[in-house]
Amino acid sequence: MKLSVIILNYNVHYFLELCLRSVEAAISKLDAEIIVIDNNSKDGSCQMVKALFPKVKLIENKENHGFSKGNNIGVLQAKGEYLCILNPDTVIAEDTFLKLFEFSKNKENLGIIGCKIINGNGLFLPESKRNIPTVNVAFKKIFGYPKHYYANHLSKDESGKVDILVGAFMLIKKNIFDEVCGFDEDYFMYGEDIDLSYKVLKAGYENYYFGGTSIIHYKGESTLKDRFYARRFFGAMQIFYEKHFKQNLLFDMFVWLGIKLAYIFRRIRKVKVKNISEYIFVSNKNNNKLESMLSKKVILKMELESVKPNSEIIFDANVMSYKKIIDTLEQLNKEEALTYKILPNKANFIIGSDNGFKQGEVILFE
Repeated sequence: MKLSVIILNYNVHYFLELCLRSVEAAISKLDAEIIVIDNNSKDGSCQMVKALFPKVKLIENKENHGFSKGNNIGVLQAKGEYLCILNPDTVIAEDTFLKLFEFSKNKENLGIIGCKIINGNGLFLPESKRNIPTVNVAFKKIFGYPKHYYANHLSKDESGKVDILVGAFMLIKKNIFDEVCGFDEDYFMYGEDIDLSYKVLKAGYENYYFGGTSIIHYKGESTLKDRFYARRFFGAMQIFYEKHFKQNLLFDMFVWLGIKLAYIFRRIRKVKVKNISEYIFVSNKNNNKLESMLSKKVILKMELESVKPNSEIIFDANVMSYKKIIDTLEQLNKEEALTYKILPNKANFIIGSDNGFKQGEVILFE
């Protein structure tokens, strides 16, 4: 088997369904499997997977083991030559894996491959490619000076070697994952991807960023940047430094102070609630059930040559490919007044998330 897609889920039922729809399309031409590990969700996620995705291998944990242990549990049952560690709040294009496998050909000492990641508004997420977070770099990042935290030697559309990739999407050979002992289970949330990337580098392999394909990551679902984010981030960095760098008293005091100050002084971004002027349904057929659930008339369009400010665009994945949806999001990302949702294929809901500072929105219709 070529590929095992490993998806760790925790209480993101509808984002998981969207993710699985896109993954099914992306592996249709591959010998591949999907493994979902559920960390004791209470939102009906497991029932949904069983009912709608009978071919998916579902592992139902009886407690929330966190990111590292949850993913490791899934990898133990994987049969693929390659693993894709994938967040449940992502959407991938139909050709994502095909492009990455083509890119990986003839790469010596290949470690982890990552790709371009955008948010639910089509904006590039710079954590797609990062440098090793030294103490100084991490401290500046958490206080709003992230220049050296990200791998800016490559543009978002270029491809090349980088140090650190993001756990929302990682493609790695299973034998290398096993060689470095997988994700370190001392991390519960945050830092696991940095640690794995660094262990792969230390084992003599090279990590790559590929800018030739994009995926969506709805960050507000799995990495919500609430007021506790700084504490969790610096706590993970403390584990990372203790494991990989020389310890000293000054270092310990520096990290402790960083955790305290970042938690107290980190500015919390206020999210404005937008007044939607019109809904645009990008489809070739009306959806009366959808229109009845929304407060304004839904305009049917297949081309988006002119859109009013504060419009919400709803992509119909029954008639559009996920690749086309992702490409359109990237093309429209300069229009900050627009918001977006997706109607997944074979689904009775629309879903989207505007940023990483609030949870996304799901609108169900029957």
